[in-house]
Amino acid sequence: IAVEQAGYALEYADKKLKGDKEVVLAAVKQDGSALAYADEKFKADKEVVLSAVKQDASALAYADEKLKADKKFMLAAVKQNASNFQYADDSLKKDKEVVLTAIKQDGSALEYADNSFKKDKKIVLAAVKQFGKGKGYDYDKSPLAHADNSLKKDKQIVLDSIKQYGGALEFADDSFKKDREIVLEAVKNSSHAIDFADDSFKEDKEIMLEV
Repeated sequence: IAVEQAGYALEYADKKLKGDKEVVLAAVKQDGSALAYADEKFKADKEVVLSAVKQDASALAYADEKLKADKKFMLAAVKQNASNFQYADDSLKKDKEVVLTAIKQDGSALEYADNSFKKDKKIVLAAVKQFGKGKGYDYDKSPLAHADNSLKKDKQIVLDSIKQYGGALEFADDSFKKDREIVLEAVKNSSHAIDFADDSFKEDKEIMLEV
């Protein structure tokens, strides 16, 4: 009854009850972070951990390292919530299937992918198109922020990025901050994008009317 009302109450339970699956499941379903107080065996239990991360993605931080390196498990986890990808073992951050699964949930997951994918135009474009479609949407995590510098100079990627979120202009190559077409598109989408444009555009009437 206690953990069904407040999952974190598991912290104060007797050791025997922290090793009781029924109690632990009830706790993590109410508060995923309660996984931290469960018996170690449950941190490697797929059912318990998936129940925890379904409630709170950050609960994956408490999971057994073997689970974080288990491809099948991590695919299920990132399908639940793309932010779970950040806890994946480094070997899976280099796995194209896992990376694509994550960014198809939310493009901001590109932040945690291996650097090789941040240089891949197709991967970055896919991330840009899916940006913000998952849980835990954060404008500051625009895929353009994490793309390789070579792709921050790619007009198609920059245009697609600012059409999703004008403020992504902040992460574009400086040459685009002086590009009138790009700046106009950015401020039409998000007025505060003007903060990242070249100062000369603050005297441009058409652009300032969009702000």
